[in-house]
Amino acid sequence: MREDRELIDVDDPAWPLLLQELSGTDVAVEVLPGGVGRGAACLRQLQVSARSNLGGIVLNCGGLLVDGGWLRIFGSPIDGGLPGLAEVNAMPSTFDPSWQPGAGLVIARDVLGGVFAINGGSPREAGRPGEPGEIVYFAPDALEWEALGAGHSAWLSWIFSGGLQEFYESLRWEGWRSEVAVLDGRQGLSFFPPLWSAEARQDLSATSRRAVPMAELLGLNRDSCLQLDGTDPGFLGVA
Repeated sequence: MREDRELIDVDDPAWPLLLQELSGTDVAVEVLPGGVGRGAACLRQLQVSARSNLGGIVLNCGGLLVDGGWLRIFGSPIDGGLPGLAEVNAMPSTFDPSWQPGAGLVIARDVLGGVFAINGGSPREAGRPGEPGEIVYFAPDALEWEALGAGHSAWLSWIFSGGLQEFYESLRWEGWRSEVAVLDGRQGLSFFPPLWSAEARQDLSATSRRAVPMAELLGLNRDSCLQLDGTDPGFLGVA
């Protein structure tokens, strides 16, 4: 086990470079205040250092809200407005060397109930695509995991360069910003007919949408997977 000084007191922390990248983007990104103590505990459990972007975010901020909160990238928040990385991944309250993030570490979610995760050591055994360390996305419109072909740092750069605009092109409707703006960090949007239905694919703007707790939305997505083809998508995070 690496001690805190090895994880936190590094010569080349990622956070200043990440802030520099954020200052040069046209994408709307809000940096939430974070709790250093909570961030340090999270790094200790993950055994990830502040040299990485993942470590930098967890240690230095409460999370990143992209496009007005459409995408929530988890950090270590001071309050409970947005769940933290530790809470979402059900980390133990004190360091436990036997704890593992399972099939993958959930790092972000969107308002649709889509989940971004870093693949664990044996993704294929867990029924997921991609390689270990690769970012994968649980798509609520397809009810399956998709490999994105990038690691965590490349994924962040893709987001800051405007990649979400094309990624969500068919899943955004006129007026989506105003609907997202009133949600808190623990809510998402439930659609009827659901996103995976032919009706929603044909005319997304004609669907009805309501704010629900994210835990409820994730449960609905999991139940839909099980009912439609009997596949369990696995861990989507808690809170």
